[in-house]
Amino acid sequence: MTEGYAAVPDEERSRLRSYIEAVVAARAAPVHTTVAFNAVYFGYDLDGDGYGGSSLCLDDFPVITFGECAPVLPVGAMVCVTTGSDPLYAEIVYREGAHPEVGAFGDVPAWVSGAPADAEGPGRPGADAAPRRRELLVPDLRAFGPALGLSPAQLHRLRTRGRWINEDGHVVVDVCYPSWEAARRDDLTAYADHLLTTARQQLLSPFVPVSLAALVGGTHDEDLRAGLLGLLDTVRGVLDSSAALRTWGHYAMTRASLADCWRDTGPLGGDDVRSLVAEVERAATPVRRRYGLVTPVTVYTAVGPRLRGFPGAAERLRGAGYAAAVCRVNLALADVVQGDSDQGLFGNGSRITLDDAFEGGGVWRSHHPGDAEVPRNPLVPAGRGWASTLPAPPEPEPEAELEPVDLPLADDDLLGPGDLLRGDVQEIVWRAPLRLAHLIDGWFPLHPFVAEELCEPHGAHPTLRLELEHAGETLDEKEAVQDVTVELGDDSNRLTGIVWPCDFFPGLMLELRRRRGDTVIRLATTRLKECVQVGDRGAGHCYDPRVLTREDVPGSSRHGDSAVGLGPRQLVMRTVRRCGLLTLDGHALMDRTVLPSAVYGRLPARSQAAALDAAVAELLAEHLLEPALGSRDAWGQPHFPPRDGQRIIFLIGYRPAGPRVIRPWGDGEPGGERLRGVQFVPGHLRRLRPGCSPSDVQRAAFREHCRRLGKADGWELPYGYTFVTEHTRGS
Repeated sequence: MTEGYAAVPDEERSRLRSYIEAVVAARAAPVHTTVAFNAVYFGYDLDGDGYGGSSLCLDDFPVITFGECAPVLPVGAMVCVTTGSDPLYAEIVYREGAHPEVGAFGDVPAWVSGAPADAEGPGRPGADAAPRRRELLVPDLRAFGPALGLSPAQLHRLRTRGRWINEDGHVVVDVCYPSWEAARRDDLTAYADHLLTTARQQLLSPFVPVSLAALVGGTHDEDLRAGLLGLLDTVRGVLDSSAALRTWGHYAMTRASLADCWRDTGPLGGDDVRSLVAEVERAATPVRRRYGLVTPVTVYTAVGPRLRGFPGAAERLRGAGYAAAVCRVNLALADVVQGDSDQGLFGNGSRITLDDAFEGGGVWRSHHPGDAEVPRNPLVPAGRGWASTLPAPPEPEPEAELEPVDLPLADDDLLGPGDLLRGDVQEIVWRAPLRLAHLIDGWFPLHPFVAEELCEPHGAHPTLRLELEHAGETLDEKEAVQDVTVELGDDSNRLTGIVWPCDFFPGLMLELRRRRGDTVIRLATTRLKECVQVGDRGAGHCYDPRVLTREDVPGSSRHGDSAVGLGPRQLVMRTVRRCGLLTLDGHALMDRTVLPSAVYGRLPARSQAAALDAAVAELLAEHLLEPALGSRDAWGQPHFPPRDGQRIIFLIGYRPAGPRVIRPWGDGEPGGERLRGVQFVPGHLRRLRPGCSPSDVQRAAFREHCRRLGKADGWELPYGYTFVTEHTRGS
């Protein structure tokens, strides 16, 4: 499941789906993907105790105070709400923007719809490096069961006072984001960041059923992040594939609850929902006059505040009921737009689209006449309200589009002549990676010691026999044994005329050996214990990650290396990997602002730069590239990590290695029979019968388990539990 929904067998998907469907049916609020993850990962009891029976450490929860500044708290965050007496523990189950300019009945100024965090007014984005945004959070005050919850009387007093929660039981805070990039992150990425930083102790707790560290095989941040995003993708896929559920964005509701709403004749029931949908549809329709032209009209409506205008709605909008009502209305609007319009264009001439999915529970845009606008997906937030207040760009002069430049290959001095493993009177053994130039032209460099010995007795162009051995693979006869030519010169000494096997790739580590005086050079590869996924390539043999990052890029193959004909996404990946700051483990980091110049050799046409920028956004959203912060010194040299006192710059990074795949039943040697019916069981806690206690051996095993998770600070087994060590089940 750490590899994402597509990697999970159908049987396991079905088991997970059954549990999550039960969680959605049991919760009062629509269940967000992150909340469903919490239920699975931390253990949500369906009999009424919620997380009350889990081993979550409540003292580690971030504290929020009504009306004050708070850290970033994504949906799914478990928090402590300050009150005048006992702390109030809750899980954030819903979140939306609460901009002060949004009207009491849902009317929204155009510039607010789609505006960036900390925007100051129409066309005026904020200049603060740490933007703030007012947000409304819906906490589930019953998530930790009755023992840690409030009685109805206590909750009524808190609502009445309005000091710690408002009259609806919600928390309104000013959220301070660490950067503009953080303010633009999607829900799942934001929650992954929260768990890996603020809630790290909670995530890596040895008391959870199976710790993420055990699933990914370590506590390295990049492995944890990849595994966590894979788990979230699995949960999201299960929610989307359920026939019993419907989703609005990341929020899931049962179809039965939606049907009950449509049949309800009370406040915010089916009649009120249909009334609001019709109101949005007609909001921009002008009054027809006999004479004169009709001017364009645009109306923005925020769903959340508009719901408060219905008679008797106040009680229904308290607590989790607000989140449920907002999601139901958005789903109803989406169904009408998809079923009764042509890409949002209705028969009355108005075009209805979702303009902002976050502010006010969702801002819908009604525009008339709608046929004058370019059609697009009406359910993808476009932010046209904010865009309409920005100054119109000057008319660009016609620009000739450029061809991308062919970036040079990695410098040969990056690696040197290779590593000498043995050099004595009997033989010379050295190791070096295969390069793209070697594949294209069919050659390989000789170690200087070998070239020195070949110079004297064999003349300028001796012929040698090259014997290839590709570990675990069978080579063609013409590839396994080859007659090759040795070229010796002042600048280069090499073997030429080599026919490389088709699955050899740039970066593949080759070990070569030649006995003194022999006319045979033996070349071999080394097999990895486990195959790893590096970008689009699966590598089963040892490789140099630096060469693989630099040279196994889009546009390169054994037939040539050129950027001509590549699309924007491929050009971005090629340039970041070829030109970025390279680390020893194959990461590449590049200043985002210089990308267009690096791709085309100089500043390209605006359309080409815009295409590259859109491609970067897509690659970041798909986690094929990662954002990072660096700095630039007074001489213009970039640095990573950022250095104190230097100007901060935004970087884009290529991370080559995928998450580690655990195969606990062995290495799977070639030709060996793979075990079937074997299940790996990670170490976990098990409740003991009354009167029983764990053995000293299991206490020691649990402390070792904590040490492997990075928690070697005196963790002991909780009372009433023992520890089951990891093992395999089956045969």
